[in-house]
Amino acid sequence: MEKTIADSLVEVLLKAGVKRVYGIVGDSLNALIDSIRRSGEIEWIHVRHEEVAAFAAGSDAEVTGSIAVCAGSSGPGNLHLINGLYDCQRNRVPVLAIAAHIPSHEIGSNYFQQTRPEHLFKDCSHFCEVIMSPGQMPRTVTMAIQNAVSNKGVSVVVLPGDIAGLPDPTPVPEHVYHVTNPVVHPSDEELKQLASYLNKGKRITLLCGSGCAGAHKQLMQLCEKLQSPMVIALRGKEYLEFDNPYLVGLTGLIGYSSGYHAMMDCDVLLMLGTDFPYRQFYPEKAVILQVDIQKDHLGRRTPLTYGLCGDVKNTIESLIPLLTESHDSKHLDKCVSAYAEVRKDLDDLAIGNPGRKPIHPQYLTKVVSDFANEDAIFTADVGTPTLWGARYLQMNGKRRFIGSFNHGTMANALPQAIGAKVAAPNRQVIALAGDGGLSMLMGDLITLLQHKLPVKIIVFNNSALSFVELEMKAAGYLETGTDLVEQNFANIAKAIGLEGFRVENPEDLEGVIKQAFTSDKPAIVDVVVNRQELSLPPKISFEQAQGFTLWMLKAVLNNRGNDLIELAKTNLFR
Repeated sequence: MEKTIADSLVEVLLKAGVKRVYGIVGDSLNALIDSIRRSGEIEWIHVRHEEVAAFAAGSDAEVTGSIAVCAGSSGPGNLHLINGLYDCQRNRVPVLAIAAHIPSHEIGSNYFQQTRPEHLFKDCSHFCEVIMSPGQMPRTVTMAIQNAVSNKGVSVVVLPGDIAGLPDPTPVPEHVYHVTNPVVHPSDEELKQLASYLNKGKRITLLCGSGCAGAHKQLMQLCEKLQSPMVIALRGKEYLEFDNPYLVGLTGLIGYSSGYHAMMDCDVLLMLGTDFPYRQFYPEKAVILQVDIQKDHLGRRTPLTYGLCGDVKNTIESLIPLLTESHDSKHLDKCVSAYAEVRKDLDDLAIGNPGRKPIHPQYLTKVVSDFANEDAIFTADVGTPTLWGARYLQMNGKRRFIGSFNHGTMANALPQAIGAKVAAPNRQVIALAGDGGLSMLMGDLITLLQHKLPVKIIVFNNSALSFVELEMKAAGYLETGTDLVEQNFANIAKAIGLEGFRVENPEDLEGVIKQAFTSDKPAIVDVVVNRQELSLPPKISFEQAQGFTLWMLKAVLNNRGNDLIELAKTNLFR
């Protein structure tokens, strides 16, 4: 057979080390699918929704650290990729999306399924180009991969179905992309200026995020030198929470009071590898310093005293010799002591009293963490699964914690678990799913069965969109539109051939979790958890207190006084 554009594309993928493509087939993808089939070296991961394909590819890239690929057919097929691709772009993971297109001679005629993918994907990608002739290949695809890898984000190649089948005699180069690892740190003068601010500081706090990956040792040395407590942003949890005597917890909406006060009480805040977005949690009077490899991140969350571009690890190594002043430990000791009290209070809430129903979600998350493998990969739906995961999953340097922490979309846990398990078949993968999130993309439970992926799904089943309810309470609104019909997800699992477990009593939880985790099959553990569990932010604003009081008044006036009783029983009497 004469080599086609689709064959060239597949050859590029193979030379890039791609072993699988996530997607759903369609006629505009026929030439590509046939080329993948004939290659015999790329697995087609058949999902039930293209959104799942993009999420799974993003998780695959997170776990492997290399380029991952998803594909969608023309029009609605590739449109479904968009939400997952936004998540990949904002999580800064390298993903190539192949967006098939309508026949090239019909473009502009309002043809069946016509969209404008070259416009639609612009905001969620670093690179988005249309292939319309053999002369663009294989260069367009190699440029797309290079952009995705070098910018740590999404590239999109738009390919009309008829163009994919055209002959393409151009040879594919041996090296289709190039990974570079430059040493990036500020200039000597910039480092001296940064050191001068730190040498003058009396109460220095570090705020660290995912950009600190690989710099654990250097950060411990810096905290020791500065006698600084470390506050972590959510995406920094998996890299910094373990073996860290300087840790004072998270801040932000799902953080702790210890993390909040460590930042508010400092006179110097040093931000390292974080783009923490919530402006209300930054101090107003402190000297604020920021180091980030992304220059455009500098100063976009809070006004800076000084901002520098650099890799966190290399910058710290160059900075430490310039730190000359000794610092006392009063600020550090106070913050660490406050964190110990907060941690004890949180752990005291993670209990399961026999016969006391429904189960506290804190207890469920702690049990999952206790019985999970030491190198488990956790994914978490946005909302309360992320909240409880952030507070109760214990990281150790080997575990991973993946979620839609920047994009904040529902239904991410199951698709990300699919990608993680495909990418790391020998590691335990556990999805913390909300009943609302799981039901949104529940069709892809069948993907677990079809591809024999023994993912364990823990369902926080409270028959509600519970995090939305918390937001409504805080704003003074009665919960409306948040009810979910009571559902037994264990029965659904069994009906489609998965293992299913239902837990309603706390005394049954540990045994069921052990049983599910030792199974070699995909399984759902459906746990009925308390709907009225409150999770308080580290600082309650006047508006939130006022809103909550208004909610209580409205509940009484609308004959929903029982909600107040249940709220009190849940949160005041354990």
